[in-house]
Amino acid sequence: MKTVLISQIKGSNGEIVVAVREPGGTAKAVNNAGSVYALAMEAANGGKSLAAVIEAHGLGDAVDLEKAYAEGKFLPPMTHPDAAHLHLTGTGLTHLGSAATRDSMHKKTSEAAEETLTDSMKMFKMGLENGKPEAGEKGVQPEWFYKGNGYGSAAPGAPLVSPSFALDGGEEPEMAGIYVIAQDGTPFRIGFALSNEFSDHVTERQNYLYLAHSKLRPASFGPEIRIGAAPDDIRGTSRIKRGDKVIFEKPFLSGEANMSHTFANLEYHHFKYGLFRVPGDVHVHMFGTATLSFAEGIKTEEGDLFEIEVADFGLPLRNPLKIDAEEDIVVKQL
Repeated sequence: MKTVLISQIKGSNGEIVVAVREPGGTAKAVNNAGSVYALAMEAANGGKSLAAVIEAHGLGDAVDLEKAYAEGKFLPPMTHPDAAHLHLTGTGLTHLGSAATRDSMHKKTSEAAEETLTDSMKMFKMGLENGKPEAGEKGVQPEWFYKGNGYGSAAPGAPLVSPSFALDGGEEPEMAGIYVIAQDGTPFRIGFALSNEFSDHVTERQNYLYLAHSKLRPASFGPEIRIGAAPDDIRGTSRIKRGDKVIFEKPFLSGEANMSHTFANLEYHHFKYGLFRVPGDVHVHMFGTATLSFAEGIKTEEGDLFEIEVADFGLPLRNPLKIDAEEDIVVKQL
């Protein structure tokens, strides 16, 4: 199956224009699409593939995606008519990292006494031992966290807004699976997209019980979704620009060849909860990373530009960092 990328941008009259293309190719608008969500639900409820639905709609005018990006017209490549029905979630401690990190992790988890391991190392060890189960078997469940809903989804090119009380605003370059739930409750994966699972690493480091707080931040994904299965070995680059200067640049790895879990195992442990199989809902599930500028001692500042790219996944994901103004939150009695 050929690789196809799908995205959506704002049209001249405020409508959603859905565009598809092959990597490096010219994008064309999908006729009478409405949205990626509408196409995906048509496929999920009609027993068809997304590719078949797109083919049935047909393609129209060419779409200049680079121009749309420069003009700030990109939308997240998946939206829901009611933003509260789009769920941003993720898993952690799923990636092996570099060969040196992998060897170090294996050595620590195999030689150290169980009682000396931190909770994070225990979780990582569990993934190494049973994160890739045989077909028909259930693997170990991963670390899991909630980030928010569609109101926390930042479009490609739009700012990632860090709240005034945050102690840090750092990038996490990851793969995200994009899903819709059919009317019969079946989860369907559309494909995978680049994502920035933006987090507060200083808050998280204070105490691991603050992980939930540290993840309640916006996230961005796209600009394009790669329809279908993800490559086994994904190699990209994560960088941060401050003005004209690149202050951080490092390769990152993903795909099952570089993970301690299979995507199928991570998906199972998310969708095993009936709460996440509500018909019509959308899920953007981020699968973790082993590359962080925070780990390299980088302290981000307002105006810094995060950029994540993988050639096979289309245009780079770019988002500037913005610090929100302080709010006076008062709970009133009715």
